[in-house]
Amino acid sequence: MERYKNPGLSAEERTQDLIGRMTLEQKIDQLTCLVTVEPEIPDFKKYVPSGIGHVGAFTTAACVEDIAEYVFRLQKFLVEETELGIPALIHCEASAGAQFTEADVFPSAIAQASTFEPELIGRMAEVIRRQMLGGGFRQALSPVVDITRDPRWGRGQETYGEDPYLTSRLGVAYVEGLQGDDDVLKSAACAKHFAVHSGPEAVRHEFNATATKKDMAETYLPAFKACVQEAGVEAVMGAYNRTNGEPCCGSKTLMQDILRGEWKFEGHYVSDCWAIKDFHERHMVTHTMEESAALALKTGCDINCGVTYLYLLKALEQGLVTEEEITEAAVRAFT
Repeated sequence: MERYKNPGLSAEERTQDLIGRMTLEQKIDQLTCLVTVEPEIPDFKKYVPSGIGHVGAFTTAACVEDIAEYVFRLQKFLVEETELGIPALIHCEASAGAQFTEADVFPSAIAQASTFEPELIGRMAEVIRRQMLGGGFRQALSPVVDITRDPRWGRGQETYGEDPYLTSRLGVAYVEGLQGDDDVLKSAACAKHFAVHSGPEAVRHEFNATATKKDMAETYLPAFKACVQEAGVEAVMGAYNRTNGEPCCGSKTLMQDILRGEWKFEGHYVSDCWAIKDFHERHMVTHTMEESAALALKTGCDINCGVTYLYLLKALEQGLVTEEEITEAAVRAFT
């Protein structure tokens, strides 16, 4: 048995063995997340011939049987027919229930917040976790711990409201319930959208959120900090917009200085869907796919939800990134 396949070894030992076996292309595949919207199950040999790190959405799936069949066939292909046999991390949205027709539907997050009962939210998240696992999902792109200050913003119903303390308590409860402490029935939560993702919906992709250090520290960051330091959240997702001039999925301030520097976050950072290509299409802080991919990777975004990281090889050829930086992100993705 290869060391990376040995469950008796630590995650660090297994990761180091696996990284040493991987080509640069295989590392990039593991940093890529595909959003699945096909009504039919594709030919995986053509779709993801050498593997894929993350897969999610399943927006066209009619029922849990369809999703479970897709996941089973995908994971079987990845484990048995790719060179390294690395399964994908399958995710779904789950702030108010797992993302399939038969799952229980809970009140929206803003309604959950009206209970003022963290314990209840934790119990709800435990139910969501077990139902997610039944469909093959291992990660929830939840909770949303943004702070809602403007009722015109179109995603207020996904949040716990305007109060940082309440949002922190409910966010921690959700993460702890969703991730659980069972050795087998494990799943990962993802706190989003880091930060500050609240403003008029019509410009959520390109607006620049401005906030003072005091307002960041007292209003917009406490819930994320609590999810990281108290609940041990596995992942954090970056927002589409810019915050104080930096795109959130390409922000040294957010990802390196605060998240990993001050808070000692050890999980992985993932972009919101297609957010990295927004760098050159909407924010105009870069000019090309290669430059956008390089900026995101170098500032600390490990997983690209979309296809921009497929341009990392060209970015490497252009001297925009190094192989060591790609490897560092792959290590965080596995550990």
